[in-house]
Amino acid sequence: MSDRVDSVAILVVSWNGRRHLETLLPALEAQRDPGATVGIRLFDNGSTDGTAAWVRSEHAGIDLVVQRTNLGFSAANNRLAEASSADALVLVNNDTRPRPDWLAELVAALREAPPDVAALSGCIVDWDGKRLDFGRGVMAFDGHAFQLDYGRRLEDVETPAEGAELLFPCGGNMIVRRDAFLSAGGFDESYFAYLEDVDLGWRFWSGGERVLSAPRAVVHHRSKATSNLLGNANRGLLFERNAYFTAFKNYDAELWPQLMPAVQLTLLARTQHLLARCNPNGDVLAQDPFRAAVDGSEAAASAGGAPRGLWQRARDVVALRTRLRGLARRLGGLPAGAPAVVDDQTVAQVRALSAIVRGLDGASERRRLVQARRRRPDREILERFPLYVVPTYPGDEQLFASEGFRSLWPEDLAPVRLRLDDVMEVER
Repeated sequence: MSDRVDSVAILVVSWNGRRHLETLLPALEAQRDPGATVGIRLFDNGSTDGTAAWVRSEHAGIDLVVQRTNLGFSAANNRLAEASSADALVLVNNDTRPRPDWLAELVAALREAPPDVAALSGCIVDWDGKRLDFGRGVMAFDGHAFQLDYGRRLEDVETPAEGAELLFPCGGNMIVRRDAFLSAGGFDESYFAYLEDVDLGWRFWSGGERVLSAPRAVVHHRSKATSNLLGNANRGLLFERNAYFTAFKNYDAELWPQLMPAVQLTLLARTQHLLARCNPNGDVLAQDPFRAAVDGSEAAASAGGAPRGLWQRARDVVALRTRLRGLARRLGGLPAGAPAVVDDQTVAQVRALSAIVRGLDGASERRRLVQARRRRPDREILERFPLYVVPTYPGDEQLFASEGFRSLWPEDLAPVRLRLDDVMEVER
């Protein structure tokens, strides 16, 4: 791996973000000279807001790539990286405003970093510069991740020191050695967007490389300005699917079999809870007719009555449901009281399950590649960056406190157990 930083390519991916680029591109062009050749490469990811024509007219010096359909954040950055010959790649979100010395700080930090450092992550603050967006991230046991102290006032948080180790760089403000990025496989394009940087950081660490902090390289961020365009159901699908595949691909051969039961139970329990609690007549989906039969038999027996048989009760339930389905087909609709999935988060969760099953073969091949380049065991990585257990979804608190969940957790692996409002500022 070369430690030279004579040339830098700033990579920007934009989807219907012209109004953001009107702030970002002038800020990039006005950056203080970092002592390296700098090029700006913009990937217009299927925009319909006139981005391409505006860039050609107002910022002709920018290397513009126009894609007719949205390939996603991951694939777009990979295309830009593959076509670049720069020593280092700098990734920045289109809805940000970098400070004038941002690029120079990133380049200087990479030049001073040891050769085993693949990437460094800058600091992200809100648009007004008063609250933290990203300083460092932490990972939950199931592949989800959190921006530690997100949304808290800057005077109330401690940001990472210069050169502090991070588990992953933030894809919205990072510098990475181009050869390291490509050698690690770049971003996983199946992710489309979200958690691709967590996955990349884990691959860097397992491959024997490191990620450090460059907190003086600051950008201001319009948080969620781009992600809101996707909608809750689509965004939720990406989070759930990508989190699962991050865990599936990256845990090593020792820890994946140990943590897999807890990861999969959590995914299923969240889906069940959302189906039953967040949708009309969803409680029907939580009913267990066999348990009801047993409970009814026991109650009848204790009262001295003659209990009906378990299997007779089960047959009665099946027969009733068959009649209801037939009636629904004849009437062209669902029977009264039938559950209906209308909640966005539930839709996202069910779609994620389908996407996981559908994508498992491809993820298995990517897991093989990740493990083939492994140079550092997960136990060593987790000594630096322990796993978090944070109740985040409805039902999580009860699940994570249950004896059943605790029985699935490896006895010799100590997690960090926190509430969500311990980790970040929670919107109320």
